[in-house]
Amino acid sequence: MNILITDDEAPARARLRALTEELGHTVLGEATHGEQALQMCESLHPEVILLDIRMPGMDGIETARHLMILENPPAIIFVTAFDQHALQAFETNAVDYLLKPIRKERLMESLDKAGRLNRVQLSQISDDGNKARTHICSRTRNQIKLVPVFNIIYFMADQKYISVISKEGEVLIEESLKSLEDEFGDRFIRIHRNALVARDCILSMEKSADGGHFLLLKDVDKMLEISRRHVSGVRKIIKELG
Repeated sequence: MNILITDDEAPARARLRALTEELGHTVLGEATHGEQALQMCESLHPEVILLDIRMPGMDGIETARHLMILENPPAIIFVTAFDQHALQAFETNAVDYLLKPIRKERLMESLDKAGRLNRVQLSQISDDGNKARTHICSRTRNQIKLVPVFNIIYFMADQKYISVISKEGEVLIEESLKSLEDEFGDRFIRIHRNALVARDCILSMEKSADGGHFLLLKDVDKMLEISRRHVSGVRKIIKELG
């Protein structure tokens, strides 16, 4: 099998590479963090990724969530230093893991039964499974683009797509506005049935001649309409920020 190794520690990567190659598999490459792993999966198309859970920045759990938008995602085997008690969550799902330090026999067993994840499994494999993502992932025909959540100004729904407007530009994703609100409700507020806005990007609320309300934002020229039902909530947030 063709395999990608992802771990932020060089000794761990070296051991996994040595064991994997001893078992007759091909290591396509090594990634040191989640974002690099996503880019390498898109370009190298590994059959399996050996994915460390605890990495700085984007951890293995979030990386796995983003991998699922690929057209042909790799099978995922998590690598972890958790103790046996914490690993009970893994054992109740069809998700495999390797406990550090890695043993050759255990690696062989994992590679033999490697399977793909679904969203339910991902939400159950760790106490961090419901943690908000640090990045939003958009896939175009040619590449994956990761947008840091702290750079996002607003989300705007338009039929089946969501426009993600950030300080870096605009990308499209296929998610629901409700799921984004549930995940990032501490950072974004709903101002309309089709719009979520970052709290720290709000400047002021303006009233139009016909009685409508609009939101003025940092870093964008466009003013966003506030629906009547959300005016009081937005006014309250502005007072809190101000």
